[in-house]
Amino acid sequence: MALHLTVDHFQAIRAYAEHTYPHECCGLLLGMKRQTIGDISHTVVELWPTHNAWTVEAAALTESPHTFTSTRRYWIDPKDMLAAQRYAQHHQFDIIGIYHSHPDHPAVPSECDRTLAWSGYSYVIVSVPQGSAQDLLSWSLDNDQQFQPEAVVLTDGD
Repeated sequence: MALHLTVDHFQAIRAYAEHTYPHECCGLLLGMKRQTIGDISHTVVELWPTHNAWTVEAAALTESPHTFTSTRRYWIDPKDMLAAQRYAQHHQFDIIGIYHSHPDHPAVPSECDRTLAWSGYSYVIVSVPQGSAQDLLSWSLDNDQQFQPEAVVLTDGD
């Protein structure tokens, strides 16, 4: 799998991650899925930034309510997902993935990320050590529900 995004998208995700530091940022990748024999690629058309809605109620769905805060977890409100889905369908594309940041941690999925992930999506993670966005990596789930690296292909947007 490969994720195609413009340099502007790349920079916008990094800027949003820095803006929300020390909390995790999160948002949706809207675009198109292309499938060829044995391969799937996603092309980002728009970013849909969301508010990190991680709360005690969201935590209760996944783990001990007081284990982590929004500095270590993110939650996209289902209302935001529905609004993005309606917008994407109206513009004839789909939600193709999710992006979020890891403040002061590598751009590698956590076990919580894996547990909550959906097959068929690209998962972009940007590391933000000390408030400065660094690595931006993309991941996808394999057939065994394990994350595998996904190539990120930057385009100039023309």
